[in-house]
Amino acid sequence: MGHRTTKWNPKMEQYILNTRNDVHIIDLEKTAQKLKLALDFIKETIGKGGVIILVGTTPAAKKIIEEAAVDLGTPYVTERWLGGTLTNFKIMDKRLNYFRELERKRDAGELEKYTKKERHEFNEEIKKMQRKFGGIKNLTKIPNAILVLDPKKNDLAIKEANRVGVKVVAFCDTNIDPEKIDYPIPANDDAISSLKLIMDYIIRAVGEGKKEMANTPAKGGTASGGQEPISKK
Repeated sequence: MGHRTTKWNPKMEQYILNTRNDVHIIDLEKTAQKLKLALDFIKETIGKGGVIILVGTTPAAKKIIEEAAVDLGTPYVTERWLGGTLTNFKIMDKRLNYFRELERKRDAGELEKYTKKERHEFNEEIKKMQRKFGGIKNLTKIPNAILVLDPKKNDLAIKEANRVGVKVVAFCDTNIDPEKIDYPIPANDDAISSLKLIMDYIIRAVGEGKKEMANTPAKGGTASGGQEPISKK
């Protein structure tokens, strides 16, 4: 099911089968078709060493995204999308470098030379940065794509991706504009069972892509994949 007929986006009409009790019913055949296209893209992207950020910040999406991302070793966002993550990556890269270096110093005992008060301040700063940047801490390049479970709430992420040429894969409920998304997947973005089912397929596609990457001889370039960072242009 999708949203009520009063809250729909007419551009989603092609993915709607019918209406029941003033609620749109999504055409599952269309969902299957669009999901296959998205899975093929994800598998190919990961297989070529690309990077995809998983994004989900609603209560229904957070746990699903974090568990999938941690299992796959993929960058993710489950708190607020930070403006400039893609469009001002030069600044974001500096923040992430500082965060990683601060953690390195803490783990190496290099902060012990500071006073107790200063060490406390450093630890509080690390905690704050973990909340803001933890999921993308190891991101060193602009990703090849973002996967968004809740595009209505994360419209800023989609706008930034569109602006810098990063591909967008997203779950599209009937209130979403699919024209902003490269690989729309018609689905109810409020139903946890729906999110989990489709994410299982996506996890499988990422895993298959990683196997392909591992079996492909290196042809030079960066091993971590992703696009060249803006700061190098």
